[in-house]
Amino acid sequence: MSDDTIKIVTYNIHKGFSTTNKHFVLHDIKSALQDVAADIVFLQEIQGEHQLKSSSVLNWPSEPQFEFLADQVWPHHAYGKNAIYQSGHHGNAILSKHPFQQWENINVSNMKSASRSLLHGVIQLPNSTKSLHVICVHLGLFEKERSRQFDTLCQRIDSHIPHTDPLIIAGDFNDFWHKSEQHLHDHLDLTEVFKQLTGSHARSFPAWFPVMHTDRIYYRGITPYNCERLKHKPWKRLSDHIPLMAEFKL
Repeated sequence: MSDDTIKIVTYNIHKGFSTTNKHFVLHDIKSALQDVAADIVFLQEIQGEHQLKSSSVLNWPSEPQFEFLADQVWPHHAYGKNAIYQSGHHGNAILSKHPFQQWENINVSNMKSASRSLLHGVIQLPNSTKSLHVICVHLGLFEKERSRQFDTLCQRIDSHIPHTDPLIIAGDFNDFWHKSEQHLHDHLDLTEVFKQLTGSHARSFPAWFPVMHTDRIYYRGITPYNCERLKHKPWKRLSDHIPLMAEFKL
């Protein structure tokens, strides 16, 4: 990142398994992410711990998946559990080349069978007096569930993020009917980067034939100048989602 630009990627990594769940591909995901060289990476469905898989899956890392992916490229990271079960847990993570001033995981679960959370971090930008707020999301599959989660997200932004501070919200919204526009654009003055630059949301799911606009990148207080779906090799054979990349001028 130069002093006045920032590159981000958002990616649902499917807990490190291929689209069919037959192959453990976390090592390939790590290599592909490093090639993109993003400044900040928003990750969903990242395995924090799984006692059974750690002993049965070949090449399962000894550390949590977010630490394994971060390695020496992203020295700063935050992880928030949003699903806890007997053998372990998974959730959202943010990897950053720049330090966090603070971060917090906000529980937005309203169904015991599908725990969800918002991971909110504050990153100090180099050579700037302003902080960049970043929120990694993975919202519910049901419209009523998502509506409540959007309300919580809006309340969080209203109460914790000054309108003058730059903000990026990225992740898996599962927003099949595009209801997020009313919540995020009309109420909070947020813009979705793909819709702004290309005219429509990115098709990112399923990876082998993406037709659904489940993954999004919203922003405020910064200027986008590029966005891409990372749909070339090797991405289609990794997760069941296609990662999205965006670049901004600060």
